[in-house]
Amino acid sequence: MVPKKIALLLLLMAYLPVHAQIGGETTYQFLSLTNSARMAALGGNQVALADTTDLNLPFHNPALLHESMIRQVVVNYVNYMDGINFGYVSYAFNTGNTGTAAVGVHYINYGQFVAADEEGIISGNHFNAGEYAFNLMWSNHYLNWRYGINLKPVLSVFEVYRSYGIAADAGIAWISLNRRTTLGVAARNFGTQFTTYYENGEKEKLPFNVMAGMSQKLAHAPVIFSITAHHLNNWNLADPEEDEIEDDFVIEPQERFSKQLMRHLLLGTEIMPSPNFTIRAGYNYHLRQELKLEQKLSTVGFSLGFGIRIKRFRLDYSTTRYHLAGSSNHISLAVNLNRYF
Repeated sequence: MVPKKIALLLLLMAYLPVHAQIGGETTYQFLSLTNSARMAALGGNQVALADTTDLNLPFHNPALLHESMIRQVVVNYVNYMDGINFGYVSYAFNTGNTGTAAVGVHYINYGQFVAADEEGIISGNHFNAGEYAFNLMWSNHYLNWRYGINLKPVLSVFEVYRSYGIAADAGIAWISLNRRTTLGVAARNFGTQFTTYYENGEKEKLPFNVMAGMSQKLAHAPVIFSITAHHLNNWNLADPEEDEIEDDFVIEPQERFSKQLMRHLLLGTEIMPSPNFTIRAGYNYHLRQELKLEQKLSTVGFSLGFGIRIKRFRLDYSTTRYHLAGSSNHISLAVNLNRYF
């Protein structure tokens, strides 16, 4: 019989709103950014990895928070585009018989700006812009099923404009007895704004995303394949575009089913030549289609990375090609505090 906690979680995920959303039409977009170097190397998001030593995994699916992560600390830093940087810090601890918990802080710093009025006259004043989310995670398990939730109070500050809100993630995962196969489902970033950026403003939607994935470790080779389908709540990730030709609008046809399907899939591979060294690669077709240039496709949408483990320390690095203008570098450091220094 399914425990009441699991039944309640499944019911919650079944009734989450599934309104279609397109990039740029939601607020708190930083909640969708990938902090972990490992995840960035695997295409940007994976919700079904059964690594009990990586505290970054629960950020993408809180059901993956495991007892073996207790007293671990992770610190992530991402050198993004044009002076923007973001990161994430988390720590896991034991809550006794009620499960495993973790706390974390997710931030993005947009840099410093020079103030100007609506006519472009610079006042000389400088201001900063940033957004912050406090993560409160909890997970538990029943047999080989895991379930968890992550509550995220949000603060967004752009000069004198501020907004407060709350977001949440919920997830479940099934791990086979031999730990080679993992299935996962996660609903991320559902919630609401408490206050808008200006008085009497209309509340905006959050970047809601339903994902389902699978990972498979080969029985006789140190290789893990992972795949995650994202934005299952919005099939049309590529809407028809209107082109203006001599005062007439020509609507391009929608993409074929196969291309729309590929836009939803994130592919990743991990190869482990030794227990302390891992090589990773990923592919994000949707990212490639959105940011490529027809004149030169380059490696947009592809990502590479590696991981090194030295005693109580774990270092991960990845580089992701977002555009011909440049790549983004991700660095993750994990420390296991269960060992004496």
